[in-house]
Amino acid sequence: MKLVGLYFGTFNPIHIGHLAIANHMVEFSDLDEIWFVITPQSPFKTKQSLLDDHHRYQMVFEALQDYPKLKPSKIEFNLPQPNYTINTLVHLDEEYGNEYQFSLIMGEDNLKSFHKWKNYESILENYSIYVYPRISEGRIEHQFEGNPKIHRIDAPIMEISSTFIRKQHKEGRNIRPLLPESVWKYMDEMNFYR
Repeated sequence: MKLVGLYFGTFNPIHIGHLAIANHMVEFSDLDEIWFVITPQSPFKTKQSLLDDHHRYQMVFEALQDYPKLKPSKIEFNLPQPNYTINTLVHLDEEYGNEYQFSLIMGEDNLKSFHKWKNYESILENYSIYVYPRISEGRIEHQFEGNPKIHRIDAPIMEISSTFIRKQHKEGRNIRPLLPESVWKYMDEMNFYR
């Protein structure tokens, strides 16, 4: 059975920080693959600045072409919105439970607010969580310290954000080095975020 890490996000756009973290996770943990789950609507974000789902999927698809252990996933596109992780996990287990064992990938910032997620206790009971570090996030909430389902991975700290990329691009600054070349080309051709 393959161990699959689920890396959820809007990926608006996907950038080199996402790739560096996912690649590190798949190379330096027991995970066999990482699926980039493109989220149509996060319960914690507004949809106003989001590109259409298929454009974000296409950018993720383009970015992952040279990484056979990293896969794009549009599994949430046909699920009820807003997307709750527990619903996606249940759906994936029903669909692929015989082939794959799923885990979550998240930054320390998300782990700090994990207790606010819908059915977080059930997620923690049934799935492992692989956590990568973030700057200035402080200690993990005490209820998660020492939990055997939480695996800290000493991944590189990447402080690049899609929000920063969109803002700087709109202001005419060169953000090309922060994106995979194929994503930059797609974004530029489609005239996104201007």
